[in-house]
Amino acid sequence: MVKKPPLIWLNVMIFSLSFILAAFVAPWYGWQLGYGWEHLFWLVVCFSFCNLSITIGYHRLWSHKTFEAHWLLRLLCALGGAFALQNSALHWASDHRVHHKFVDQNEKDPYSAKRGFWYSHMGWMLRNYNQDRYSDYSNCRDLQKDKIVMWQHHYYVPLAIVMNIGVPLFLGWWYQDILGMLLIVGAVRLVLNHHTTFFINSLAHIWGKQPYTNKNTARDNGILAFFTFGEGYHNYHHIFENDYRNGIYWWQYDPSKWIIKLCAWLGLAKKLRIAPPLKIEKARAEMRLQLAQAHLSQKPQLQNMFAHVQHEFDAFIEELHEYYDIKKQLLESKANSAIKSYERSLLKIRYLQVKRRFQETKHRWTLITKQYA
Repeated sequence: MVKKPPLIWLNVMIFSLSFILAAFVAPWYGWQLGYGWEHLFWLVVCFSFCNLSITIGYHRLWSHKTFEAHWLLRLLCALGGAFALQNSALHWASDHRVHHKFVDQNEKDPYSAKRGFWYSHMGWMLRNYNQDRYSDYSNCRDLQKDKIVMWQHHYYVPLAIVMNIGVPLFLGWWYQDILGMLLIVGAVRLVLNHHTTFFINSLAHIWGKQPYTNKNTARDNGILAFFTFGEGYHNYHHIFENDYRNGIYWWQYDPSKWIIKLCAWLGLAKKLRIAPPLKIEKARAEMRLQLAQAHLSQKPQLQNMFAHVQHEFDAFIEELHEYYDIKKQLLESKANSAIKSYERSLLKIRYLQVKRRFQETKHRWTLITKQYA
């Protein structure tokens, strides 16, 4: 029998106590004395502040460097991260970078989904599985140059105490219900913050679709995106981790993306990075091809469709490259004043022709592979 690492009793106590308070004491208190609108209001505000600090700050800013942020935004995310009680930004980002580098490799991925739901959800935090590299931040040398990241790292414990006890105490004093605010804004909020974040490491690697890649267990799931402020489009994220968006389409629920964009308009963020559209389209097409081929391989009577599907895929990829190439030329011509207007007009006509042909090819490809997607 394999001997398990020793328990991390501090984490066990925090998770256990917060769950007992949220699941049993808080409902009992509400039944006996009741809660007011102010409890619900501050629960939503603090829950959102904490989760957005993790998704925008810990994840997209510090772990993946998908944009650059003003010191004020970084400070807010550092405080919100301490409020969320998920360790310092430096430690969180270090673990997360290891996760992406060695995703699904049980011996190296700190919260590998292939070790089971419980392990990836929170089991990995209950025992000293990663003790040998716990304080190794060599993969975050860039973050060690960020004064706010290091300030939060050095003073994480007092900051966590002030945010998790001080904020509910202040609200309780203000509304004359200290115990009620400690239960709702303290315990209930903390449990919700923890488990909605942890779902990305567990459920988002089990439940959902894989429209971009099947080389790892990450899934896209719109329901999880709703509860995690946009983090549920995890299959996309694992192949295009340096994109500040997780939900790339306008209709995909990703408030973290919207807030980062808003911050850019306000001068609080800059250099927002996005994945090249050509690579995104190509990844989707390759995945659809794999699904179609896997389906056809199970039905010998449809073997003649193999060549047809491959032909349509090749045609689509050819049109895809031509479309984005001519689009790039057109954009460059608009920035180049030396190009004469009639030359730009000819280029625009050519672009519209290629675009129409590309859309037709894409539509045909989508129809052919729709039944397998």
